[in-house]
Amino acid sequence: MRVKSKSGGIIYGLFAKAFTSVAKATIVLGHPMGKEAKAYFIKNGYTDLLRKNGYNTLLFDINGFGESPHGNFSYFEDIVAIGKEAARLSSGLPVGYHGISLGGQMATISFADETHTYDFAIIESAATTLGDFWIKFPAAYKALQVFNFLLPKFKKKINMQERIKEAKRLRSLLLIYSNTDDWTPVAMGKVFLANSAVPTELWTVDKAEHAGIMKSAHKVAYEQKIISYFDSQVGQ
Repeated sequence: MRVKSKSGGIIYGLFAKAFTSVAKATIVLGHPMGKEAKAYFIKNGYTDLLRKNGYNTLLFDINGFGESPHGNFSYFEDIVAIGKEAARLSSGLPVGYHGISLGGQMATISFADETHTYDFAIIESAATTLGDFWIKFPAAYKALQVFNFLLPKFKKKINMQERIKEAKRLRSLLLIYSNTDDWTPVAMGKVFLANSAVPTELWTVDKAEHAGIMKSAHKVAYEQKIISYFDSQVGQ
């Protein structure tokens, strides 16, 4: 499918129905930064996990990644746009979201949009601000500083730890972090927890790489947490 976003990009998505006879909800999956883009969720077993447990899935490529041509850096607009498509395809079912790293941090801005269609969400390994993430990469951090100087209003608009204070419509939010993630440490999750405008839980694992919990020793507990969270929200 193709969806037009206010970012200026055409967002490519892939919708798949639950393996069960009746679907509980549709879950939109927002990918980390990387060449895999939406394929990240297929390769790491997320789509199979969700579909086996009664959830439709909607994968999408943020503009400039995967199949989606580049629009601009308003990636949060892509998340809003694909959520509206998910609602259209779901025929009244609830719409949930699971975003990891890039797909998570940008969603915290999307949730401040009055038109977003998400009922509940998991945000995993998300940075509190772009500066907090990119400071570990000197060249990229310097470029970000120039960008922020030239576009101060946009800098304010994409301050994730502030925008989550404006979150709307969500029944709840689940934050997931790893204690050994140096890029997005648990401290960032605690900031989101303190600032969130909706009921929020922080859940952590002891040891996993950034955006790599599905490949860690905590895989089973992680899968159980994802499904139990979504099931609890559908039950409401």
